[in-house]
Amino acid sequence: MPRLALYALVVCALAVAAAVLSFVQGSWLGVVWILLAGLSSNMAWYYLRRARTAPAPSQQR
Repeated sequence: MPRLALYALVVCALAVAAAVLSFVQGSWLGVVWILLAGLSSNMAWYYLRRARTAPAPSQQR
């Protein structure tokens, strides 16, 4: 798994946890955390797909 994809997944998990805590405490700031979770989730998918479609290192010059 590419390192950037792993970092994005960690940020996504932390943002979801922060959103849950915010909503439990009655704060509407959780909406911002949900948006950040969505963004980091999309980044993780992007980096995973990019790593899958990249040519193997032995095929590069």
